Amino acid sequence: MSRYRGPRLRITRRLGELPGLSRKSARRAYPPGQHGQNRKKRSEYAIRLEEKQKLRFNYGVTEKQLLRYVRKARRVTGSTGQVLLQLLEMRLDNTVFRLGMAPTIPAARQLVNHGHVLINGREVNIASYQCRPGDQVTIRNNERTKR
Repeated sequence: MSRYRGPRLRITRRLGELPGLSRKSARRAYPPGQHGQNRKKRSEYAIRLEEKQKLRFNYGVTEKQLLRYVRKARRVTGSTGQVLLQLLEMRLDNTVFRLGMAPTIPAARQLVNHGHVLINGREVNIASYQCRPGDQVTIRNNERTKR
């Protein structure tokens, strides 16, 4: 598994507020680490890298997955950035989070992986499933899920 499992608040402090990653907020306003407080001016490369990392950590995708989404977004006509965000927002784990069924995207991912989410009446346990407009997303309601 290459999903990030480390401290989430460290990422929040480094990259700023990420609502999909954690509901907690950092006590300190500066980035973590020895040189966090005296951070100097950042280069253009550092800014672009930080924006990419925000996408990765907020949506919980790996570098390889994000690269695939970017390639797919480039093939579609229109603004690549807009299409990329649409593809990431249409993931099942993100849809469950946006519907308010889970407090964070990692929690929504767990709901999906454990088979609690139904799409159009069928169980889908793949977090990266691309939802389509008009899909009906529900939570399974049976004895197993009540425990």
